[in-house]
Amino acid sequence: MNLENNQHKDRLLVSYILSAALFFGLGGLHRLYNGKIGTGLVWLLTGGLFGVGQFVDVFLIPNMVDEYEHNLKIKAGLSPLGVPLNQAVVASQVRRPTGNQLMVELIEAAENKGGSLTVTQGVKATGASFAEVEATLKEMFKSGYVKIDNDPITGAVTYHFHEL
Repeated sequence: MNLENNQHKDRLLVSYILSAALFFGLGGLHRLYNGKIGTGLVWLLTGGLFGVGQFVDVFLIPNMVDEYEHNLKIKAGLSPLGVPLNQAVVASQVRRPTGNQLMVELIEAAENKGGSLTVTQGVKATGASFAEVEATLKEMFKSGYVKIDNDPITGAVTYHFHEL
């Protein structure tokens, strides 16, 4: 980041030096340097819009430099923060509980919910998929650890952990 900051300061300094070239009859060089070709040529041919545009640009140069650097990053495929835009999301960084670990997390979630749990609540608590949570809860039902019922209001299948 320090190198990037130095490059920004260097571009800013060069832009101000080129802006001072108006005193030698070369207005608009700072605009050409920062990628504003059309207005740079107008400034060059009119003496920086007769000096008025050149004077206003003294205050606009920092924004010109920022915009130019932003456009360079986009052309390079980077976000404004310098992160590659086309980089794939790495799914291997997501921790997915499996087997007994998933059972333990479902039991803890049910304990926090007063001893009962729906599949959706289990997915939210563990981060596992609906199929994984449902299969694990059905396995626990077959083993006799939970009872299955429907919520009388919503109709959702609810798993009751009678030991909690």
